[in-house]
Amino acid sequence: MEYHLFTVFVASTIMLVLSVAIHGLGLFSLNRALRTEANEERIRRMTALSFRGAVFTLGMVLALFAVHGIEIWAYAFLYLAVGAAPNLHDALYFSTISYTTVGYNDDFIAEPWRLIGAFESIVGLILIGWSTAFFFRMLGRIDAH
Repeated sequence: MEYHLFTVFVASTIMLVLSVAIHGLGLFSLNRALRTEANEERIRRMTALSFRGAVFTLGMVLALFAVHGIEIWAYAFLYLAVGAAPNLHDALYFSTISYTTVGYNDDFIAEPWRLIGAFESIVGLILIGWSTAFFFRMLGRIDAH
């Protein structure tokens, strides 16, 4: 049992580091794409309530969803790889409710691997907060009038 607990802890730690790396790379890439000289000028001339402002906001939201989606799917594949979930549906469902800290039900995951779900909740909470800060920072660059 102690050996298995150590294995789960190591897997959880690796996934934590991987998730932070994916998230950091995703936000760095998005920031870099928005910080080109041409984009900087477009963003400065954009108003928050214009069509372009709405498209910009929608694009940001979709990009952030994509980054979070990659992280959720990575955990789902881990659950499948270690045999903690019987199928992709249950693995993805458990990953999503863990990542978003809904934590509805542990019945979808094998008991010895549930600790990974707890780690995933901590990671999800922090990465969602990081995305929120990034999102508001980017929106703050749009002209308010």
